[in-house]
Amino acid sequence: MYRVPKTRIQTLNSISSQGLERFPADDYEVGSHVDQPDAIVLRSFKLHDYPIAESVQAVARAGAGTNNIPLPEMSARGVPVFNAPGANANAVKELVLASLFLSARQLKPAMAYTDSLNAEANDIAQSVEAAKKRFAGFELPGKTLGVVGLGAIGVEVCNAALLLGMQVIGYDPHMTVQRAWQLSSGVTEAESLGQMLGEVDMLTLHVPLVAATEGLISGPQLAAMKSSAVLINLARGGIVDDTAAVKAVQNDELACYVTDFPNAVTLGHDRVINLPHLGASTAEAEQNCAVMVVETVRDYLEQGNIRHSVNFPIARMPRVHDTWRLTVANQNVPNMVGQISTILADAGLNIADLLNKSRGELAYTIVDLDAPIDAEVVARLQAVAGVLRVRVLGRQ
Repeated sequence: MYRVPKTRIQTLNSISSQGLERFPADDYEVGSHVDQPDAIVLRSFKLHDYPIAESVQAVARAGAGTNNIPLPEMSARGVPVFNAPGANANAVKELVLASLFLSARQLKPAMAYTDSLNAEANDIAQSVEAAKKRFAGFELPGKTLGVVGLGAIGVEVCNAALLLGMQVIGYDPHMTVQRAWQLSSGVTEAESLGQMLGEVDMLTLHVPLVAATEGLISGPQLAAMKSSAVLINLARGGIVDDTAAVKAVQNDELACYVTDFPNAVTLGHDRVINLPHLGASTAEAEQNCAVMVVETVRDYLEQGNIRHSVNFPIARMPRVHDTWRLTVANQNVPNMVGQISTILADAGLNIADLLNKSRGELAYTIVDLDAPIDAEVVARLQAVAGVLRVRVLGRQ
C-alpha cells in the first residue's frame, strides 16, 4: 500500500520539545539525523558554511536574529527564512532590567569585594561598613533611559522602565504601526541617535546586526554621552565597538558597560559586566520561540502562507474549498503575475483566487485553481525568467 512520504524537518540545535511536538508524528519526520530535509529549524547554528540541500524549502530560526543564516543565498533559491519576533521579548526585557540594577548599584564590584573577604577574619562586619561607600550607586526613578530599536523587545523595555519611574527616550526610524500601538504614550521620541546620546543616563540597544548597525556605538557616540552614563548591549556583538567602550570606561568617560557578548577585550574590568549570552536563555523563551517557528513552518509547508519571514513578504490567503494550491516565489519584476496567469490559462486552468505580495527585490504569489496542475505546467512556470521556486501544495 502506497504511503505519502513524511515531510522532513532537520534540527541543527536542541529545540524545545514543546515546539517540535507540534509537528504531527504521522506526517513529519523530525531530528538532527534527517537528510534531504524539506525545512531546517535551528537556533545559533552557523549555516553559512553548511551544505544546504536543494530539497530545503524553508529555514526557521527559533529566535530573533538571523545573521547565522545566509539570507542572500536563501532568497536566490526562493526559500523563506523565518524567525520568532517577540517570542523571547520578555526574557530579554527582564535581563535589561537586571542590567539596569546591576550597573546602577555597582553590584559587580561590590560582590567581588565581598567574595574577597577572609571568612576566618573577626572584623568582617567592620570591613564591610568601612568599604561600602566605595560602591554607592544611584536609584532609577527620575533617571533617563535611551532605547535604540523599538521592536518587540525595545517596546517592552520602554514600558517597563516607565513603570520604574524612569524617563524614557526611544529611537527607531523603522518602527512599525503595530509596535507604535503597543508603546506607551509616556515615551519621548528622538529624531536621531545623536539627539538622545547627551540626554540619557543609561542607553540600551535592541537592533539587529546588519551593515547599517555595525559599530553603531563607537568612539564619537561614546564621547557624546555623559561620563556617568551606562551602556547596555544585549542585542548583538558588533553593534558596539568594544575597544572604544572599554577605553571609555577605563578613562572614566563611561560609568559602566554591560555586554552579553564577552570577548578578550571586555574581560577583566571592574565596571564592565560580561554576561554569557543570556538574553533569551530561559526555558519559557526557548519554548515560545520553538512553538512560534513550528507553527510558522507548518503554515508555509502545508498552506503556502508566509508570516514572520525576514526576506519574503507577508502573504496569507484562506484556502478556497475544493481547489488546488500553487505558490510561486520570484524576483519582483514587471508582468510576473501576467505571465503566471497566461501559462495557467493556456493549460485550461481556472484561477479561483490569487494573492500577490512583494518585498524589495522579492515577490510571492499564491494561486488557488479549480483543477490539478501537472508537471508540464510546473516546468513552464519554473522556466519563466525571474521565477525562483514553484511549489504545488495539492487539494484542499
